[in-house]
Amino acid sequence: MNEGSVLKRLFGRVVAEYAEFLLYAWDDEREEVIGVGHAIPAAWDGDTASLPDGGFDAVLEARFAPEPQTPTVLCALGITIAPECRGRGLSRRMIERMAEIGRAHRLDTLIAPVRPTLKHRYPLTPIERYLSWRRPDGTHLDPWLRTHERLGADIVKVASESVVVTGTVAEWEEWTEMALPESGAYVVSGALVPIEIDRERDEGVYVEPNVWMVHRPRWPSSPPPWSTVWRDPPCAEPPQKSARVQT
Repeated sequence: MNEGSVLKRLFGRVVAEYAEFLLYAWDDEREEVIGVGHAIPAAWDGDTASLPDGGFDAVLEARFAPEPQTPTVLCALGITIAPECRGRGLSRRMIERMAEIGRAHRLDTLIAPVRPTLKHRYPLTPIERYLSWRRPDGTHLDPWLRTHERLGADIVKVASESVVVTGTVAEWEEWTEMALPESGAYVVSGALVPIEIDRERDEGVYVEPNVWMVHRPRWPSSPPPWSTVWRDPPCAEPPQKSARVQT
């Protein structure tokens, strides 16, 4: 769901104004970028209750407000990895590298409104219940949440309105590639929860919940066992859409 108004309006500024928090994973053998990560400084007092229900959208709005607060933490916005490179531990290393960049800027804590990788398979299950699902070994069922937890992050709160996407019925039919003949809730591909369609108002609304996770300061692990190095951002402008902290 990359049609959110806040994402479209402000993500270009993230890239342009906070390039020092942008990271790329470069594979020397392939001679190409195989991963991209975005983060932005944020203000948080350490109180779980003050993490905004607005999650991803709220962090962007707050950073680009007329008088933003002094940053105290780094907030992860997105990690995108080439499909053929997933499942090799690169996402773990990119989270660690993101935290390293934060520490270099005296932002010792990394927070993230995490988008669970498998939640779209269970769109009718409340996210609070989804968060309770564990494997027999005690690790989280969701692989992206599991990766964060293995790095020491804590699940602290649901960001119930992390990303809000609105559009006309025609726009939603184009985005979802399906007919939406009457008002009501619809399960659509890739969405974590159903979208709500109101044909009288000619409007569809998607309110995506994410999961606030907090990484306290810790030592990084050893580098991955393949030829990957970290590059400064290239001169060319990177993609304007983010996968919002998922692989």
